[in-house]
Amino acid sequence: QLQASGGGLVQAGASLRLSCAASGGTFSSHAMGWFRQAPGKEREFVSAISWSGTGKYYADSVKGRFTISRDNAKNTAYLQMNSLKPEDTAVYYCAASGVFRRERESYEYWGQGTLVTVSS
Repeated sequence: QLQASGGGLVQAGASLRLSCAASGGTFSSHAMGWFRQAPGKEREFVSAISWSGTGKYYADSVKGRFTISRDNAKNTAYLQMNSLKPEDTAVYYCAASGVFRRERESYEYWGQGTLVTVSS
């Protein structure tokens, strides 16, 4: 089970940190990913981190602004979001996968999502 949290309403340029707490599984053996879905749009890849934390992927739209990390001792993954823009507004989902990939179809387990709203 995955539980995402940390969303909220912020102004452009602000920062937020999302958390994804895992329970009931082998968190440390799974890659973790963050995806987002804006109103009227498909769910898109944001970032992913390998089980060890050494491998990281980012979408071009967030590269240099977002940082993904994980703490396997706490069974938690994080997404630090800086310099937020109105176009970052979306529901953010965390997901777990047995393989370290960007593709949404690779992720077997999904959290419920947390809403991030960035005002201009």
